[in-house]
Amino acid sequence: MVEYLALQSRPLPLAQIAGHFAASKATCYRHLVTLQRHGFVRQEPETGRYEAGVKLMVLGEALRARFDVLSAARTELMDLRDRTGQAVTICALIDGELVVLELVQGRTLIEFATRPGTRLDFHASAHGKVWLAFGPTELAERVLAAPLKSWTPRTLSTPEALTAAIAEVKARGWATAPDEVITGVNTVAAPVFDHRGALVGSLAIVGATQFIPPDPEDAQVSEVTGAAGRISRSLGWRS
Repeated sequence: MVEYLALQSRPLPLAQIAGHFAASKATCYRHLVTLQRHGFVRQEPETGRYEAGVKLMVLGEALRARFDVLSAARTELMDLRDRTGQAVTICALIDGELVVLELVQGRTLIEFATRPGTRLDFHASAHGKVWLAFGPTELAERVLAAPLKSWTPRTLSTPEALTAAIAEVKARGWATAPDEVITGVNTVAAPVFDHRGALVGSLAIVGATQFIPPDPEDAQVSEVTGAAGRISRSLGWRS
C-alpha cells in the first residue's frame, strides 16, 4: 500500500485505494490509520484523501546515502550536467537489477521522467551494456539466456547482437544505446570502479539524438569517461 501511494501523482480517496487492492474500505482504512500513525502516510485534512508521508522521503534519502558511489558522485553529476548541458544519470546493481540512483535534469527543453528507483533493461540501455561488459560474468550469462524484449526496432533483441555489443563496449570502455528503448533518445555511459577494481556504478549523459548523436562526439565521450574515472579514483580505484 505504501509503494502504491508513493507512485501516485496526487492524493487518493479511500474508495480508490480499496478498489486497487480489491479489499474492503474498512480493511484499508485500518491499514492507513496504522501507517499514518507512523508517518508513512498522511491524510489531507480538507479532502480526506491519502498520500505517501514525508517519512518515506527521509528513509529513502538515508538508504541512498548507503551507496558510496552516489555520495562520491554528487559533485561530478552536477559538473557533468553543466559541462554537457545534458541530463545525467548514475546507476547501480541492486538485488540483481539495474537501478537508477539519481537523475540530474539537463539544460535542454527535454525533461526525463526517470526517477531514482527506476529499473532499466540490461540489453536495451547504455548503463546495462556497461554492466554486461564489466560486471559479474554470471550477470551477462543470465541476461543472454533470457528473452530480450524489443522496445523499438533498434533494440538489440538477439543474443548474437547483444554479445557483439558487449565485446565492443569492453574494448572501448563506454556504451551507447541510440533509439534502443525510446526512439530519438541516446545515452553515453561509462563504468565506475571501486578500490578492488569491481564495478560499482555506471555514469551517463542522456539526451535527444539531436544533441547526442548515435556516434557521439569525442568531447561527449571524454566528458563521461573522465567524470566516471574521477569518481572511481575517489573510491580508491587505480587504473
